[in-house]
Amino acid sequence: MKKRYEETIVGIATGFSKGAISIIRLSGDEAIKIANSVFKGKNLEKVESHTVSYGHIIDYKTREPIDEVLVSVFKEPRTYTKENVVEINCHGGVFVTNQIYENLLIAGAKPAEPGEFTKRAFLNGRIDLTKAEAVMDIIDAENKNAVKLANAGLSGKIANTIRSLRQDVVNILAVISVNIDYPEYDDVEELTNTELLPKLIEIKQFIENLLENSKSAKYLKEGINVAIIGKPNVGKSSLLNLLLGESRAIVTDIPGTTRDIIEAKVNINNITLNLLDTAGIRSTTDIVEQIGVEKAKESINKADLVLMVIDTSQVLDSEDLSLYNMVEGKPHILIGNKSDLTKKADLSLYNNEIVYISALKNEGLSNLENKITEVVFGEKGTIQDATYISNARQVAKLNDALNALNEAIAKCYEQEYVDIIDIHIREAYLALGEIIGDGSIDSLIDELFSKFCLGK
Repeated sequence: MKKRYEETIVGIATGFSKGAISIIRLSGDEAIKIANSVFKGKNLEKVESHTVSYGHIIDYKTREPIDEVLVSVFKEPRTYTKENVVEINCHGGVFVTNQIYENLLIAGAKPAEPGEFTKRAFLNGRIDLTKAEAVMDIIDAENKNAVKLANAGLSGKIANTIRSLRQDVVNILAVISVNIDYPEYDDVEELTNTELLPKLIEIKQFIENLLENSKSAKYLKEGINVAIIGKPNVGKSSLLNLLLGESRAIVTDIPGTTRDIIEAKVNINNITLNLLDTAGIRSTTDIVEQIGVEKAKESINKADLVLMVIDTSQVLDSEDLSLYNMVEGKPHILIGNKSDLTKKADLSLYNNEIVYISALKNEGLSNLENKITEVVFGEKGTIQDATYISNARQVAKLNDALNALNEAIAKCYEQEYVDIIDIHIREAYLALGEIIGDGSIDSLIDELFSKFCLGK
């Protein structure tokens, strides 16, 4: 019985809906043979690699034609999976696509599991884990910056950064190993705690910079959770509608109209905002409104950014100040709404935090969008020419590496033996390796012996 990775798999690469064309993909040693068994046209087993052949897919049993197709043949190893790959372009009807798919199964292919083509590309060494995860990031991207982040992973920028980091770590490990096991090597640097400490601190600081950048990357990839809060009737729902460019929330002059959280999503400056329009926060005896107020307060704690709306046509009161105290410690923007009316609110103390708008007159939106970008990403405004790691698994492994290095640094300060410190440095090395899918001790040993002629 063949093992799973030895089987030829087949999957429908396009969506399960009617369209102009559908693509059915096979990968495995027998991909070309299986496709040829249901193809009427050229002998696919004799065509050149990376060529397209015209013909018909026929029923495996009855030999009746099913559809007119173009078949692309890619012979290993110059393929996405490094296996033989065949792609069948047929007409995009759901029924005809499934008919071709089913006949390929009858001919001997096995149904591909979700993500299995990319999994095989990883297992066969064509891509590392960061590139595999970048493929899904491109599919899930909701704005240009998210695509830019994903392409950085797909191009190998993240993997190259991690490999460079691992090389710095393995250089230290190699010298430690020689110091411990081969003290007679006079031409090798002797690493004491004093010499080791600055090397470890430098690597630690680099990882901390990567983790700091990852926060911005997370916002760009997953969006920013934005809570719109304020007293009743200050224009929160009007602001939501202004940002969306449509009437999503009900707007009335009656305080307490919004009772529950209204969620919506919008892109500004290539950043996705996950908007939460909350109930007006005030003291109330209405049980339903009380629940809405509590949910609004919870949303403040969960938000990455809080937009606090103030009615500038009214004098500030204790409820405004109480709300400000709730958000003061979080990233926030004060929004002075109803700027088209006579200004009565004294906001001079908050000039650096406030943006004036008129949701009714559709004024001030661009200033608000720029302020949101500035608060979240600082003056740089967006992603720069730096390495951004946004994948949660990769960030977790970076934190594991950082924790191990912190342990090693602490042991250096404690004047612990170098061979004890070596244990924590190895942990950092392995954690970094897991980011790109290389976590084996064997790879470390190979690195060590490639750098020093320690024996025959």
